[in-house]
Amino acid sequence: MTEAADRIAVVTGASSGIGRATARALAREGWTVVLSARTEQAREALAGEIRGDGGTAHVIAGDMTSADGPERMIDEAVARLGRVDLLVVSAGVYVRKRPWETTVGDYQASMELNFYGSVRPILRVLPHMLARRSGQIVAVSSVDGKKGLTYDIVYVPTKFALTGFMDVLRQELHGTGVAVTTVLPGRVDTPMIGDLDVPVVSAKISSEAVARAVLRGIRRRSAEVLVPYWSSKALVLVSAVSAKLGDWCIRILGLEGSKSKT
Repeated sequence: MTEAADRIAVVTGASSGIGRATARALAREGWTVVLSARTEQAREALAGEIRGDGGTAHVIAGDMTSADGPERMIDEAVARLGRVDLLVVSAGVYVRKRPWETTVGDYQASMELNFYGSVRPILRVLPHMLARRSGQIVAVSSVDGKKGLTYDIVYVPTKFALTGFMDVLRQELHGTGVAVTTVLPGRVDTPMIGDLDVPVVSAKISSEAVARAVLRGIRRRSAEVLVPYWSSKALVLVSAVSAKLGDWCIRILGLEGSKSKT
């Protein structure tokens, strides 16, 4: 990759949560950051903060579920800045329901943003990176993409799909100069789960903590980034040994959490 002052990163879902924190962290490290999010006010506010701190930020409207939103966003970034060195896809939505409360529409809507909303910009930027034999693609998935939790039946399939896509993409791009990194956070303290109480063993982590882990993964060109590492790794390993043992751990520890009563 090129030197810090010359590096260009596109971040989707940059209006809040992990996307916002990652964009700010990248800017602090000298990246030129292209912010993409549906909410104009949030995009502009973040760009203002980054510029106020001495960083460089560009703003591009980006609805990852619209007819041509992801493709147009990547095209505009390349047209404006000449290339994209790093793409971080973090736009997503969380739905918490029991199976008997769901409809097919719930799954379709979640897949549209959580899966296709990541895959579409990746597919658009890929030819540019392959032509230059340089770049990195980072997708924010979830530890739910390795082991699902109860109540998350709508959310989990989208993250399994994204994790699987990135797993194969990483292998397909071996030797091309383009790195592929999947970020697998546990419970993150964002507005999406602000009213969810969780046990200490799976305490919520901050978006900033995830962003720091993302940057480590970018520097190391890691295949996967688990955060928090040990608790997430333990659940993944236990579930790999025995699915039922993983189920038991979730029940006993109450990892699914519960809605706040206040």
